[in-house]
Amino acid sequence: MTALDDVLAAHGAAVRPLYEVLGLLRSGSYELADLVRLTAAPRRSVEDLLAALEPDLERSPAGVRIAPQSRATYAVYSLPPLPDPLDAAVADQPALLTMLAERIAAVPPPLAALDHVQATPETVLRRALWLNSRYDLRRSNVLFLGDHDLTSLAVRAVCPEAKLSVVDLDERVLSYLDATGERGIFTAHADLRVGLPPALTGKADLVFSDPPYTPEGMGLFAARAVQALREPTEGRILLAYGYSPRHPALGAQVQRSLATLGLTFEAILPDFNRYTGAQAIGSAADLYVCQPTAKAKKSFARKGSSAIYTHGPQSVESAGTKPGLLAAAREIASEGGLALETRPVGWATSGPEGDAVAMDLSADPGPWLLRTLLGTNARRLALLVPNNHPDLADASAQAALTALVADKYRLRLLRSTPDNRHAIVAADVVDHPSDLLTRAHARLANAALNVPEDLADLRLVDVPRHRLAELLPG
Repeated sequence: MTALDDVLAAHGAAVRPLYEVLGLLRSGSYELADLVRLTAAPRRSVEDLLAALEPDLERSPAGVRIAPQSRATYAVYSLPPLPDPLDAAVADQPALLTMLAERIAAVPPPLAALDHVQATPETVLRRALWLNSRYDLRRSNVLFLGDHDLTSLAVRAVCPEAKLSVVDLDERVLSYLDATGERGIFTAHADLRVGLPPALTGKADLVFSDPPYTPEGMGLFAARAVQALREPTEGRILLAYGYSPRHPALGAQVQRSLATLGLTFEAILPDFNRYTGAQAIGSAADLYVCQPTAKAKKSFARKGSSAIYTHGPQSVESAGTKPGLLAAAREIASEGGLALETRPVGWATSGPEGDAVAMDLSADPGPWLLRTLLGTNARRLALLVPNNHPDLADASAQAALTALVADKYRLRLLRSTPDNRHAIVAADVVDHPSDLLTRAHARLANAALNVPEDLADLRLVDVPRHRLAELLPG
């Protein structure tokens, strides 16, 4: 068994996950993805192990296993079981686990461009149970920075008294949470690269997030978490983060990024989070429990680069927009001799009103276009967007966008301009724009009458899209 011993020896003392793979293979047939998910071993390590076992493996539609006649040979490769009290706690909540599994199965599909990888229902419940056992959630404000995994629903079920808030870039998640949680969870829209909604700044006791696993993404989400805390040095930030043990330098990069922000690692719980996918990191991630230091207060006001993800047009490796594509938007914006300016993507604060503004939204994951139209005041806008932008996808989507901003801008949707991968949305201000739409950065309680109570502290640019109809005429 020299080949197997070589594979095991290459992992040193941290070989337990591969012993667990061997145990599974001795007990039955498994798909490769399940071997990764159940043991938190990186996919590449499991593949190496299977290659070493090849002479004694049996393959079938159910997966792969060690042939029955060879199982006894591998009995020596085992370690004593590692009991986890949370496993028993999860098993004691079968009805809650079933409910979470049903809700997670119906959540909008993951978006690769936003680094969505779905946590298992067991992980979501483990998070809620651990938080409830560690902290007094009954007296806590808990903020979730992104919640495609629906951890907020699990916490609400475990501790109904907790005050829960979710901010997310993905409008679908906010709509799903409002429908599923019956608005018992406060929701707001935010792209953390642009900023944290003022209504959620300095309010939280605990912040939980499963951010993009790049140093840039982890650093940005951690900085916004510090900004959200009521008392940074008294609050706690909980972050899911995973890296392959085959590439520890990636983990070191992220840990340095967090330490530079002034975060201390109160605990790192290994393999706490399990996922459907992310096989390169063993379909698992640690749970980082961080306490900010006084230094962290001075670090939170950072503005994020758009490149924080590992996939798509906003990935760290993305080349961005080709030079010259914005020229067509600039030309349209300045038609009629209007004074032109080019602004970076952003709607967190009210910029100076101008004649004409051109903006590059070519990396828009979906929400930027509407938020820019709501949060920018100018006589004319010319916005470069992807040609397959969801707001331009069909006549129904175009009509919905046009209706939302009709009391502020008259839109021209120029598809396949300046090329077949891009479009330009030109917006000209109407004669008598709505006061609410031109004050999109004002607290709604001060900017509009008859505002729903739960929206009163938000600004228009922070309101989830599915709730804008409650505020805008028509």
